Amino acid sequence: MTSESPLEKDTGRVEAFSDGVFAIAITLLILEIKVPNLGAGATDGKLLAALGALWPSYLAFVLSFFVILIMWVNHHEFLRLVRAVDYPFLFANGAVLLMVTFVPFPTAVLAAHLGAEGARGAVAFYCATFFAASLAYNVMLCTVFPSRRLVRSDVPDEVLDRVRRAYRSGPLVYGLSVTLALWNAWAGLALCTSLWALWTNLCYRSSRP
Repeated sequence: MTSESPLEKDTGRVEAFSDGVFAIAITLLILEIKVPNLGAGATDGKLLAALGALWPSYLAFVLSFFVILIMWVNHHEFLRLVRAVDYPFLFANGAVLLMVTFVPFPTAVLAAHLGAEGARGAVAFYCATFFAASLAYNVMLCTVFPSRRLVRSDVPDEVLDRVRRAYRSGPLVYGLSVTLALWNAWAGLALCTSLWALWTNLCYRSSRP
């Protein structure tokens, strides 16, 4: 007999379920880009002009696609540190997935208002979404890292410290981007997306021995 909880097993099922959620969320982004309704008699010029006018939708799609992609890679690398799962971790992981599935909505809001009067509010809302997502990632971290409760024994403490520092910086920068967006939409959006570099670097360094 063993005292090990039935949940303390390989994390493959959690990762497979999470991967499915990420895949659905990233696919839903394209649904925001609508084909211009010009009728059968539209000229080439009108069609091209209408397609060009969709630039906010293209930009919002690309931004959110890469954000979700980086979130997925980061989630994958995080799970490589985890040796087992329990209920606190499962619910914290669920909070992360909740934010992932929400991303298509602020993306649609951004596409509808970027370059218009409501751009600052749209960008602030967009940035606030990732502020909330970064909090969810920190909650997930707190269910795994303290006292190395669910951390694999072969993971060095240096790696855990690096991940902690990166995760702590997320809410700070995203929170600042929300405030900045209320002053200047483009500046807030630039600061928000600048965190791509942080998360990409974290994923790369976490994959190194």
